[in-house]
Amino acid sequence: MRKFLMVALNTVALVGMAGLAFAGEPLNSESLGFTCLAAALGISIAAFGCGIGMGLGLKGATEGVARNPEVSGKITGTMILGFAFIESLAIYALVISFILLSANPYA
Repeated sequence: MRKFLMVALNTVALVGMAGLAFAGEPLNSESLGFTCLAAALGISIAAFGCGIGMGLGLKGATEGVARNPEVSGKITGTMILGFAFIESLAIYALVISFILLSANPYA
């Protein structure tokens, strides 16, 4: 139930940010402020989530190496691959934020 509630709240937040991004007149300075706010919120939420994910991954990897030092090479390789995937999510959010700032499709 808690997982469903978190998914629902995140969906509502993302839909609200999309509405902020494309609200108002395209040549109005106020709409540019909403777009900047939506881009800033999007990248900050993505960076926050990716930071938490990387921290939890590092915690699990260090605990695994502490329990079984013989497999530290496999754990380290898997951890680095996981970090690359997590970091790609933050980069995707950054690209979407840049797209919001540079090209408004409803203009």
